[in-house]
Amino acid sequence: MSRSLQCHPESVTAERKSSRGGTRIATVGAAARRGGADMWQEILPNAWETILCQIRSFEYSQKNAVLVPAAALGVGVVMVYWLRSRRKIKTIEMVDGWWGSGQRPLKGKEDESIRPFKIETSDKEIEDLHRRLDDARYAPPLEGAAFHYGFNSSCLQKVVAYWRNKFDWREKVKVLNKYPHFQTTIEGIDIHFIHVKPSYVSRGQAVQPLLLIHGWPGSFYEFYKIIPLLTDPAGHGLSESDMVFEVICPSIPGYGFSEAPHQKGFDSIATARIFHKLMNRLGFKKYYLQGGDWGSRIATNMAQMLPQSVKGLHLNLVFIGKQSLRQMISVMLGAYVPWLVGFTREDVRRMYPFIQKNFHELLQESGYLHIQATKPDTAGCGLNDSPVGLAAYILEKFSTWTDKSFRHKEDGGLESKYSLDELLTNVMIYWVTSSIVSSMRYYKENFGSDPYLTHDARFPVYVPTGIAAFPQEIVHTPRVWAKKTYKNIITYSYMPRGGHFAAFEEPRLLAQDIFHFASKVERL
Repeated sequence: MSRSLQCHPESVTAERKSSRGGTRIATVGAAARRGGADMWQEILPNAWETILCQIRSFEYSQKNAVLVPAAALGVGVVMVYWLRSRRKIKTIEMVDGWWGSGQRPLKGKEDESIRPFKIETSDKEIEDLHRRLDDARYAPPLEGAAFHYGFNSSCLQKVVAYWRNKFDWREKVKVLNKYPHFQTTIEGIDIHFIHVKPSYVSRGQAVQPLLLIHGWPGSFYEFYKIIPLLTDPAGHGLSESDMVFEVICPSIPGYGFSEAPHQKGFDSIATARIFHKLMNRLGFKKYYLQGGDWGSRIATNMAQMLPQSVKGLHLNLVFIGKQSLRQMISVMLGAYVPWLVGFTREDVRRMYPFIQKNFHELLQESGYLHIQATKPDTAGCGLNDSPVGLAAYILEKFSTWTDKSFRHKEDGGLESKYSLDELLTNVMIYWVTSSIVSSMRYYKENFGSDPYLTHDARFPVYVPTGIAAFPQEIVHTPRVWAKKTYKNIITYSYMPRGGHFAAFEEPRLLAQDIFHFASKVERL
């Protein structure tokens, strides 16, 4: 008959307290007293049982010695990962601000009502414009200069003649008012925006809120050609989609019909906060963002401020801060072994020769930036007083920022992509609102505090991001560089044509890419 081996915890505990041989000696002593042959029959089985129990106890102890540290290590790894994750999703603080005139009222709640707004004009406004256009003076251009010295004055005279004799501002006001306009007061200033809902939503389609943000020297009017494509894609020949957009398009404070800040320091972060408040006031908890130029930075700041509110971020310009050593090395190697540094062939085509495309050409196009980032009011005063000066200053950007080769054309290629009516409507928004000075100050407020635009890089963006890279954009940012800030790039599209003013110039291409991006986000 076999004997079962049972190791009782009490005995094991007691044995641990004794010396290694203590239990065996006690067992032998007891058996000896019983004497004779029975002694060994008692000793051997008991000794064997004791040895096995000690072995099992030792195994149990050894397992604990391994398992407990392993478990502790696992918990530690999880804690470290959690703490690192908390650092990674560090966000821009959502504080409060006051940009109204004088001190913030100590009592009373801000008026949060949404007020219908309508653009209007008058005979007096038009007569004043015509008088100023009639009194303009021009300096003769250099022979063969085209647009290499800026806006060619011979071309400018033709634009002004059209403006004075054929451009109908009253009719353009009707066009501007075809979409619903509103104003609301946020942080002490009146914010203007248009809000366009889809006219028809088919069965199974989801309506997604989309905030479109313009830049300089553009306006909300830049989006007038893309809005119908976004709100009614099927009706405009775009492929069937399981979504349709409800578009909100504000004017940056100090631009167009949004009141200019009365206090210093109004930058893109303040704008991001105001636009979040606007969307909240309209009842949207989660929404898509799209922007180029300053709109790109504002939208990025919005994603860095309240990532939980941003379903997706779509950009057609990516700002990069100060060049890192890694980026400098990639520039040196990229032309020869692009695959080694993460460049594609298209990146190489758009970036090289690097000095010419990223220094010489950028230097030619950035003189305005230095003026506006340092002493915007000085030049701004002259532009605010002269419609001809204002048109030259703004329209020159719609020439070379649309296509760099337009510098070689006597007419700046202005009507290659836009009509004069479209271009002058944008100029008129600046003129009738006297907003050129406040729009130029935006550069000083941003570059004055952050000259290398490095603030973005300190707050990585983890919301789904789509990038549409247009070939004639002022600078090209490869995906591998964009990933330094935008950690969750869902789509990166090399657009076949187009420049800086994507929504104004190539609305169909941009709309298709926005739908492509948002559809992928929704599938995720």
